[in-house]
Amino acid sequence: MKDLKKASFPAYVSTFVLCMLFWLLVTWSLDVQELIAGALVSLVVSLFTAKFFIHEKAFWFFNPAKLFALLLYYVIIFPIELLKANFDVAFRALNPKMPIKPGIVKVPVELKTDYGKGALADSITLTPGTITMDIAEGEEGRSWFYIHWLNVTETEPRKAGDKIKGTLEKWCGRIWQ
Repeated sequence: MKDLKKASFPAYVSTFVLCMLFWLLVTWSLDVQELIAGALVSLVVSLFTAKFFIHEKAFWFFNPAKLFALLLYYVIIFPIELLKANFDVAFRALNPKMPIKPGIVKVPVELKTDYGKGALADSITLTPGTITMDIAEGEEGRSWFYIHWLNVTETEPRKAGDKIKGTLEKWCGRIWQ
């Protein structure tokens, strides 16, 4: 685990803004009392969590290009991959002749940031038929994911990674690198 240091002022501000935006999304209200309550809750949360939440580049999220890529990923790219995996798993469940060959594969990951690796691991795990079981740090700064795969069709790490990750790693790299 990374050494936790005292958060910088931009980290507090960034965490406060993200918490306040989340508050507005949850309450869906611009009433003065709701805004004051949201500001107070966001302030308290940011004071206690900024050092855990923001590790580097406190305002990366407010970059319009990264924000657009984030929205595109979670509104279009990931749902498409999710639907494809759902249909594949449903077809395998409903058709007894479809092969199921479960196994664990080791997949290389080129992402460098913890946020990127976490988002990719979550995306893989949320996709039916796969579960990211472990993230191991290897030599030369490379990371490896150990993924349980419902139907192992490839055991060579790079080829298996291409099948499992698809375009997800590329998009996570655009957002969190």
